[in-house]
Amino acid sequence: MRISVVCSSRAHPVYPHLLRWCADRRERHEVELVETVAQLSGGDLLFLISCGEIVGPDVRARYRASLVAHASDLPRGRGWSPLVWQIVEGRDEIAVTLLEAADPVDSGAIWHQVHLAFAGHELVDEIHAALFAAELELMDHAVDHLDTIVPRPQAGPPSHYRRRTPEDSRLDPERSLAGQFNLLRVADPDRYPAFFEYLGHRYEVSIRKVDRHEH
Repeated sequence: MRISVVCSSRAHPVYPHLLRWCADRRERHEVELVETVAQLSGGDLLFLISCGEIVGPDVRARYRASLVAHASDLPRGRGWSPLVWQIVEGRDEIAVTLLEAADPVDSGAIWHQVHLAFAGHELVDEIHAALFAAELELMDHAVDHLDTIVPRPQAGPPSHYRRRTPEDSRLDPERSLAGQFNLLRVADPDRYPAFFEYLGHRYEVSIRKVDRHEH
């Protein structure tokens, strides 16, 4: 089987996981990992994982299936950064959906879903680890069931999340820490650090979970 994976940035935290996934499957399949749609060579399966480009029908036609991993129970939660938005909203059970790439974005038929359950204390590295494991599980499911899967159309009214910006990591120094903990735990310390402004200065905030033996 010829498999292509697009991830738009090597700096994205999922990229090392995709590298390992591709390397582990090259004994049985022909696998490529690229950063732009222009680099795609065509084949059987195309996975779009943290891909920032719109992939049109001309590219999708070069594959038997073109699939996207999206962290929401579609059609609810279409759009940008759905996992982060849902955690900020206080949700602790989140679906990760594998769907067909289609027009408009996030509207394609659903191939498979897995569900994440969080206890509420996980920080961004733990949240990422759970998400990336789910995405790789969905990719394996597609590879294993390409010839037998029956996609189901999305049902119900859609909702949409807007693109997150650095400003969305702003903390309010007048509010309690507990009241902003969900925002603090999803702030990416490297790309979108949490911050607040106080007495004319801007401060960035990082958080680390301390093991009991470190107390």
